Amino acid sequence: MNLPNKLTLSRIFLTIVIIILCLFPFYNVGINFPKFNVSGLVIDSTYIIAGIIFIIASLTDFLDGYLARSKNIVTDTGKLLDAIADKVLVNSVLIIFAYRGFIPAFVPIIYIFRDEVVNALKMDALRKGKVVAAIKSGKIKTASMMIGLTLMFFYNLPFELINLWVADFLIYFAVIMSIISGIEYYNMWRKL
Repeated sequence: MNLPNKLTLSRIFLTIVIIILCLFPFYNVGINFPKFNVSGLVIDSTYIIAGIIFIIASLTDFLDGYLARSKNIVTDTGKLLDAIADKVLVNSVLIIFAYRGFIPAFVPIIYIFRDEVVNALKMDALRKGKVVAAIKSGKIKTASMMIGLTLMFFYNLPFELINLWVADFLIYFAVIMSIISGIEYYNMWRKL
């Protein structure tokens, strides 16, 4: 197992840590994470810790690909693991935020539905001997979602202090881009 693949697997492990931090009822076992008040906004440090871990996990996504390409050790296993790790990280966080009421349920439904459809189209194209590469709108979708989720972990600060809902905007924009990129992938697949 090469270093990029180890980094990819670490992203899956970090996702599990985020899930535990955000969903486990620590108060039932006598563990209380501190809460802070910032201009009337009550901040649970659990989400700040999970947000820091989310940033680290997101950085491994960039780093594993960079190392694999720069050291010429790109493998099919690495590509597959990377795609799985990305989906596990983002989709888990979307579900957690919907469950906690931070975002509406339609956000993860649309986002995950689109991902599954696009994955099916890519697999069908691959079965026909064609590789469907990542497209610009898909990359914009991913970047917007990652930044939006990061801001959501940090209570949209500092933008919340001036009533700018940047986290919400980026997440909704990512959902729109997911639909647009899904249509583009469908059109590419249809031409095959």
